[in-house]
Amino acid sequence: MRLAGREAHAAASKAAAQASHRCAIGDLCTVESYGLMIRFGTSGWRAVLGEEFTFPNARRVVTAIARAIRVSGAPPAGVVLASDTRFLNERFVDEAARVLAREGVRPLRADRDVPTPAVAFTIRRLGAAGGINFTASHNPPEYNGIKFSTADGAPALPDVTVRIEAEIAKTTEEDAASAPEAKHDVLDPRGPYLERLATFVDTAALRKSKLRVAVDPRFGTSRGYLDVFLRDAGADVALINGHRDPYFGGLSPQCDEKNLAALSKLVVSEKRRIGLATDGDADRFGILDADGTYVDPNHCLMLLADLLLSRRRDGDTRGIARSVATTHGLDAVAKAHGASVFTTPVGFKYIGELLLSDKITLGGEESAGFTMAGHVPEKDGLLAGLLLAERVAATGETLSGLLADLFKRVGPFHPKRADAHLDPALAASMKKRLAENPDSLAGLKVQGIDRTDGQKLLLGDGRWILFRPSGTEPVVRIYAESADERETERLLEAAKKYVLNG
Repeated sequence: MRLAGREAHAAASKAAAQASHRCAIGDLCTVESYGLMIRFGTSGWRAVLGEEFTFPNARRVVTAIARAIRVSGAPPAGVVLASDTRFLNERFVDEAARVLAREGVRPLRADRDVPTPAVAFTIRRLGAAGGINFTASHNPPEYNGIKFSTADGAPALPDVTVRIEAEIAKTTEEDAASAPEAKHDVLDPRGPYLERLATFVDTAALRKSKLRVAVDPRFGTSRGYLDVFLRDAGADVALINGHRDPYFGGLSPQCDEKNLAALSKLVVSEKRRIGLATDGDADRFGILDADGTYVDPNHCLMLLADLLLSRRRDGDTRGIARSVATTHGLDAVAKAHGASVFTTPVGFKYIGELLLSDKITLGGEESAGFTMAGHVPEKDGLLAGLLLAERVAATGETLSGLLADLFKRVGPFHPKRADAHLDPALAASMKKRLAENPDSLAGLKVQGIDRTDGQKLLLGDGRWILFRPSGTEPVVRIYAESADERETERLLEAAKKYVLNG
């Protein structure tokens, strides 16, 4: 939803609650009841469970996807159905299977909750027409979502989601009603997916070092995947939060520094060499060093780029891709290896496009998104963690030691991000301000402006600030980077004042 839609949603929800007519999960109410329209964001449709995300609305979305697939002329190869560990997701998948069968599309249902990258791999392995994944990824437990991936395993691009949205608008109350029970195929995606990961990771290095690893799946889909892979590779694994909990332990399924406090204590108390975490659907990674310190995802991406670019064969001219909000440290690593850099808007689907056209060795986003050549055009938090664990095992170094060495070779990079929450007046004025061309900010002359996604001010000597308004809430996301941590903090504070002081 765009900002205006979000405000309308809040007002409508409040009015509905006051009238005691709040929509129950199973009631036949739709977003049209609140004067809203279902919109797909950078990674599918997400909404609050029991408010906008209801069984009738989910059926409408699945109906629209099925009809969009049929209109596209895709072969009748079936659609993979999967979910994360959120509340009622087995029921949502069951309803989706019925709807697909009603629409003449063969449902291929996973036997349990599945990591998003495993869904992408399964789509490609089976030659399916696409995949419908019930997940809200790293969002809090009160949210759910539907993510549609196309036949190439990539998140649907805007031209596809626009067609789906148009089909949603045509659905009727009959389409929103429960469909008859139908037969469906049941899949176990785990074995083939883990076999594919083993082709990218040096399991011999893990086995030889008997690497001591701490793993936190965040009560999500990578349990039974990440820990099993490591144990099978001979690593010594300590596991926490390795059972399903739709409430994610009362926290969030995000695998950021705040939510990895328990994993940090485990790493330190048991003297583990590395801590690995994934978010609820395992497309994002969270990494801890041997002293329990959280490693910035941007720095993880620099280490991964250095590793994978060093493995390129002679004559391999593929570059790397990063979003406009991601560290320029990746550019420095690419330059050191003679590789080109592609800059994309925020949204991993754009990186996926470059991977599918075989233009990149790896792609990354600052929000802990990573993939590599030969793999799926989707974020894979498991693979990122495994490759970093392999690096620690093979070198005997800590991640901080590896990063210090990399900084010596390509220079230091210290990115940071903050969110500025806006009142309605500031939100309206901010759009105009971001269309302007300021001469200076933070006492520095603006040497260039990049409008790939938002407004990015290039300030010289590797310094930059990016303002990127949220498409779903009155928030401006602010990113800054320089070669010095204190300078980055100064840039970020100046950027916050620029936003909040109007």
